Amino acid sequence: MAERFERHRQAWTQDEIRKLHMLAGKGMSLKAIAKALTRSEESTKDRAKADGLTIAKLR
Repeated sequence: MAERFERHRQAWTQDEIRKLHMLAGKGMSLKAIAKALTRSEESTKDRAKADGLTIAKLR
């Protein structure tokens, strides 16, 4: 069974946003970033898009 996150619709903190920018800059995958932030992939992707970040697509 997939990992479930218990946080629902939590506001993003400045610390989380900084970490998102740093990890995306390092070229990490969406799944790895979401896990590091303990957020869903969908939430992470939406926040990255809102901030104009691109997340590497690993093949």
